[in-house]
Amino acid sequence: MTAVRTSPPVGGSRVRGALGGLVSIASLGAVVWWASKQGTPKLPSGAGGLAIVAGAVLVYAVATVARGWRWHRILRKAEIPHTRADAYALLPVGYMGNTVLPARGGELLRVFLMAGRGEAKRREVLGSIVCERLIDAATLVVLFAALTWAGVAGTPLGERPALLAVILLAAGLAGVRVYLALRRRGRLQGFAERVAPLVRAGRPLLGRGGVVLAAATIGIWVLEALVLWLLGRSLSLEVSPLGACFVLVLSAFLSLVPAAPGYIGTYDAAIVFGLKGLGITGSQAVGFALLTRFVIFAPITVAGLALLMWRYGGLRRIAASR
Repeated sequence: MTAVRTSPPVGGSRVRGALGGLVSIASLGAVVWWASKQGTPKLPSGAGGLAIVAGAVLVYAVATVARGWRWHRILRKAEIPHTRADAYALLPVGYMGNTVLPARGGELLRVFLMAGRGEAKRREVLGSIVCERLIDAATLVVLFAALTWAGVAGTPLGERPALLAVILLAAGLAGVRVYLALRRRGRLQGFAERVAPLVRAGRPLLGRGGVVLAAATIGIWVLEALVLWLLGRSLSLEVSPLGACFVLVLSAFLSLVPAAPGYIGTYDAAIVFGLKGLGITGSQAVGFALLTRFVIFAPITVAGLALLMWRYGGLRRIAASR
């Protein structure tokens, strides 16, 4: 019987890491060059502004808890052994890993630690994370198309990218239907056996469960857009709720591009580009980008590191699991 390979190919990881580094360096260089030509950015300093920033941090924490609930529901529907507490706690750990490790290394942290806590197989846990990413991507396409056709921010990219994204989403859904139809006829048996752990984790996407997860995901995106809106308010910027959602969708899409740890460069470029579409440039855009990076990445990184050390045994446990 052929042994199943559980380790990712090293060469592919190195290529992705190198590509991500190049993309981040180019993006970061462009952002730094642009920011150096702007005025001194202003950050919230008064009690009112700082209180709004604290509220934004709290809203982002609620969105993270909602993502933990979503992962727990995916794992439960797929009958993957786990505890509810791990589903919630490993989300910040994974986000921390994505901030400090290349190539979204936080997702591998979640796979190793969740599989090491019980009887779950690594491929099944990985499949549940793939399921998360698919739901994120599909709902982002819907939001992107809706905001584009609503004319938010003057549609700086035009309508063609939104139309192309919708076509790709429809093609993907049609491909799934074709695959399921072929499986019912007994076709693709060998392929089905190889991808069985991943497909099992994707069962929650089918039927009513998928609709519930998609609705919950849109709610999560709305919460994260609320974070950006609050940060704009703390800086006294004219950012509407729909405008904040537009900036969020752009930054989330750019986060899918291979990049260095913390999506450095690509995330910042998306924020600046989105703000330009809203008519916010110069030092105001620089201040918003700096404040957004701090609120989105700093608190959850600290929380994830604390959970990693306290609940999951720190780096030694990861090394032993690997």
